[in-house]
Amino acid sequence: MPDSFWVETLGCPKNQVDSDKLTGTMLADGLVPAATPDEADVVVVNTCAFIEAARQESIDTVLALSDVRRPGARLVVTGCMAERYGSELAEALPEVDDVAGFGVPVTLKTRDELPSLDLLNLPRPASAAPWAYVKVAEGCDRHCGFCAIPSFRGRQRSRTVESILTEVDALDAKEIVLVAQDLASYGRDVGAAGSIVPLVEAVALRVPRVRLLYLYPSELDDRLVDTICATGVPYFDLSLQHVAKGLLRRMRRWGDGDRFLERIAAIRSREPDAAFRSSFIVGYPGETEGDHDLLLRFVEEAQLDWAGFFAFSPEEGTYAAELDGQVDGGLVTERLLELSELQDRITAERRAALIGRRVDVLVDASGVARSHREAPEIDGVVSVPDEWTPGSFMAATVTAAAGPDLEAA
Repeated sequence: MPDSFWVETLGCPKNQVDSDKLTGTMLADGLVPAATPDEADVVVVNTCAFIEAARQESIDTVLALSDVRRPGARLVVTGCMAERYGSELAEALPEVDDVAGFGVPVTLKTRDELPSLDLLNLPRPASAAPWAYVKVAEGCDRHCGFCAIPSFRGRQRSRTVESILTEVDALDAKEIVLVAQDLASYGRDVGAAGSIVPLVEAVALRVPRVRLLYLYPSELDDRLVDTICATGVPYFDLSLQHVAKGLLRRMRRWGDGDRFLERIAAIRSREPDAAFRSSFIVGYPGETEGDHDLLLRFVEEAQLDWAGFFAFSPEEGTYAAELDGQVDGGLVTERLLELSELQDRITAERRAALIGRRVDVLVDASGVARSHREAPEIDGVVSVPDEWTPGSFMAATVTAAAGPDLEAA
């Protein structure tokens, strides 16, 4: 009987793509998926190291899977923590049999016997869902003060259009979600600035839906906005992080609240049904009550469909780690609660406003669907009749709303 494997994925959609490519490698090596982690011959944990909470979740998951694995099974840690901490992680977790950074295929052999592989361009299995993430580049050339990603993911490396389209075709999905650390800068590292537009257009010719995640606001020009709207999925995931101009400069970021509001208003004038998501850091060193009030006012005025708020996490080796003006943890918690309560109300109101509207949905699974307003695994969902076929597009009428979720028939 062939050896079996289990892959546990933590963190962002980009990690999910890496896991899919590891899965493809193991399938090609003759391994088979296990039904549960305690039945697998090799258990792989694809970790996240973005902030302290993510690292702790990764460690807790590794220890939990170590406890349930069957005798003789190997436990392998890969992903961001493996790349960032390497031998330090191996020493701290004696339960782990191997710590394998990016580009090292996971099999039952020892790591020393294996050639290095480029995960970015490895093939992967067809999507099990009607949608799939596709990573178009790896790494990042920006130098945001809070982010350690460039230190272990490296500089941006864009894939060729041909390799991306080949992957899109093989996935056989109805919706493709393009992801990268800095998506709108796709192609710039090879002297092809603005090439995200022809890429989106090419993918849109192959699948009914194309969605873009993680757009740096300064890169969102009119051409890209028009291209996104033309796909029929006017969904804008903007990486804003804050709105106070002075604090954004301390973050080594571009923009301010007024510029962001103007851009959002301009997009809504082009496409009234546009949906917006963003994320914000709370408690960055030097954040004042005035900065917090600016962010509260922005959230109220912007009326984003979705927003996430995260406490600042000092990351080793980053510019922000040694900055003065650290914000008291209790105050950060208060600010997070105030912002989250405000956004929860806004999201619920915007969802309730859709009652009675006609929406086109993609059925993801029995009873679960999404319109253009909901990114998979991130936003709310649309509950639909169980008899609607997964993978089909349906015209529906919204009949009710419950917080972030809708009901439609």
